[in-house]
Amino acid sequence: MDYSNNLEAIREVALDIKEGADMVMVKPGLPYLDVVRALAEVSELPVAVYNVSGEYAMLKAAASAGWLDYRSVVMEALIGMKRAGANIILSYHAMEAARWLQD
Repeated sequence: MDYSNNLEAIREVALDIKEGADMVMVKPGLPYLDVVRALAEVSELPVAVYNVSGEYAMLKAAASAGWLDYRSVVMEALIGMKRAGANIILSYHAMEAARWLQD
């Protein structure tokens, strides 16, 4: 699939739905938030976003180097996915985010 063509992604999802999909998933999550939004607008199925291990490692490494505030950037990324239209977010940050939301 051509990563620069979100219409192709929507066509692929339409085929998945015709084949009986229970949900649609976008991965990696961060670079495809526009696709998440487009799918959320046209799909009656839940839209899942997978915040892949590379995205997790990127934020961990940047935080270790002191380049960003880890907690705020993680929450911004996850909230951005939700704001884009994700019904489900799968993330390696899940346990930390759950603790932070209870603070």
